[in-house]
Amino acid sequence: MPLSSRRRFLATSSLAAFAVASSTHPYRSAYAEAAKTKLRLGIQLYSLRNYSVDEALQHAKNLGFEQVEFYSKMFPTDSSKETIDGIVSKVKELGLSISAHGVNKFTKDANANRKLFEFAKAAGIRTITADPDPDSFDSLNGLVKEFDIRVAIHNHGPTHRYNKALDVLKAIEGKDDRIGACADLGHYIRSGERPSDVIRLFKGRLYGVHLKDFAEMKDKTEGVILGKGHLDCAEVFNAMNQVGFPADGALSLEYEENPKDPLEDIRQCVAVAKAAMA
Repeated sequence: MPLSSRRRFLATSSLAAFAVASSTHPYRSAYAEAAKTKLRLGIQLYSLRNYSVDEALQHAKNLGFEQVEFYSKMFPTDSSKETIDGIVSKVKELGLSISAHGVNKFTKDANANRKLFEFAKAAGIRTITADPDPDSFDSLNGLVKEFDIRVAIHNHGPTHRYNKALDVLKAIEGKDDRIGACADLGHYIRSGERPSDVIRLFKGRLYGVHLKDFAEMKDKTEGVILGKGHLDCAEVFNAMNQVGFPADGALSLEYEENPKDPLEDIRQCVAVAKAAMA
């Protein structure tokens, strides 16, 4: 067998082994029971980062999203109770819901980690999208059980510690099932991985998906409208339904291009996503 073929075989075998090994955990059945086929499209509000929180939420509503994923500059994790209650109220008034918050940092500082969970609980946030340090997992393993809030590891492409799906699977192996993945499909494209394959590998541990597309499957490339690069939305949504993506999972469009005037580009992305959902 040629060396390149052998490497591909070994990588695929390793990923399959991780997926099989994690398929019998007691929390898995709860994941499957809670799953629904109807996917709810949301937006990572970093896509609207040049707007105020009020403006961003109104745009999210007008663009046809059902839920929003906040990030820290728009909804700081050290917010007062008054601020938290105010933002939660604004979201509800618009008929939206909060799907997740991130990307957040977790370290070996257990007290700091706990504060993030306390913030999420106060805001009614079910999933914390995160980039956890390896020495944070002992703390996180206990916190996800105590708060019943999920941690979804976000990949950031080549050169990042969570580059390939295998890197995330290794990190969550043996951990509580509430520690899983937020698959940024654009970054997986940059890492040379097919988005639908990644989704299937995370079956039972997939709590977030960032819809993002890139022109080429390499590190340095251009972000594009969904479907104009290597992201097949219909294939992605089919895979999400096959793995039983949770009804309260965070499915978020994240469009990072054209930050000063992104609305028309985002509108085009929404049209592509909704056509693939139909």
